[in-house]
Amino acid sequence: MTTTAQTQTPSAKSASAAETAKVLSRPSRSFWRDAWSRLLHNKAAVAGALVILFFMFVAIFAPLLAPHNPLELNSGKGFLPPMWVENSSTGKAGTPEFILGTDNLGRDVLSRVIYGARVSMVVGFIPTLIIVVVGVSLGMISGYFGGSTDNLLMRLTDIVYAFPDLLFFIIVMTALRATALGQFLNGLFLLFVALALVNWVGVARLVRGQVLSLKEKDFVLASRAVGAKDTRIMIRHILPNSLGVIIVAMAFLIPGAIITEAILGYLGLGLRPSTDPTDIFITSWGSMLLEGQTAINNQPWILLAPAIAVALVVLSFNFLGDGLRDALDPRLRE
Repeated sequence: MTTTAQTQTPSAKSASAAETAKVLSRPSRSFWRDAWSRLLHNKAAVAGALVILFFMFVAIFAPLLAPHNPLELNSGKGFLPPMWVENSSTGKAGTPEFILGTDNLGRDVLSRVIYGARVSMVVGFIPTLIIVVVGVSLGMISGYFGGSTDNLLMRLTDIVYAFPDLLFFIIVMTALRATALGQFLNGLFLLFVALALVNWVGVARLVRGQVLSLKEKDFVLASRAVGAKDTRIMIRHILPNSLGVIIVAMAFLIPGAIITEAILGYLGLGLRPSTDPTDIFITSWGSMLLEGQTAINNQPWILLAPAIAVALVVLSFNFLGDGLRDALDPRLRE
């Protein structure tokens, strides 16, 4: 009985050999380079990254981009509509001087939206970094050592996970708002602490599961065999192989923190009102949502402008997170 190889025609054999040679001659690419290439081919993720970079640019250069001082009171120009409105509910017409109009005190809405980007970007990134450091550390220790250490840390994680996040934020911001801690950085520091105290549990569980799947791999066993210390194995071998899931988790944690700040600001528990033009953090999109809710009939753009900004940033981070998840998935590698 003839084999498959024996029944192949010479042309089929040469085509197979040419395909094999083509694959072998293809330049090798590292995992991270291949992931970067696939991420750049994801149009939604690239668009999301560009929007995020735009808002980061706006937040950094807010004093240069804002057409007016966000705290400046323009007498007699309260509740001006956007410049394209010729006749508003207050009987006033828009003016090019105030592109998105003014609030009830005559403050420029566009300038306040630009300055509000600072709070959202800072609230998105700084607490997330704290959450990742705490969650990765506890998750790695729990998964690597196992036993009673794992049991103790996971029970602590279960206790924190069971507490309602939003209720915890409201209690902390209400109870400590009048203290020195609540007044530091106009209340942002207290918000950082509140976010970091409860949101690390998801990262800890994710990293623990990753460590459990990695610590029995051959490269980890080989490191132990040559006498590598546990700390070196975790930092030099397990952590780099877990960066993919950590980066994706960060991409989804940041919009969650931005939404939380917007919710607390809408409830009046976010950034404390500022009257000092030298402050870095003057207003937030959440605070503007609260102001716009009471003035929605006279000047709806006080509400619409920050709401659109929050939606754009959160949607962009979600697109980027989806793109990173696909790019860092080894099963999708060509």
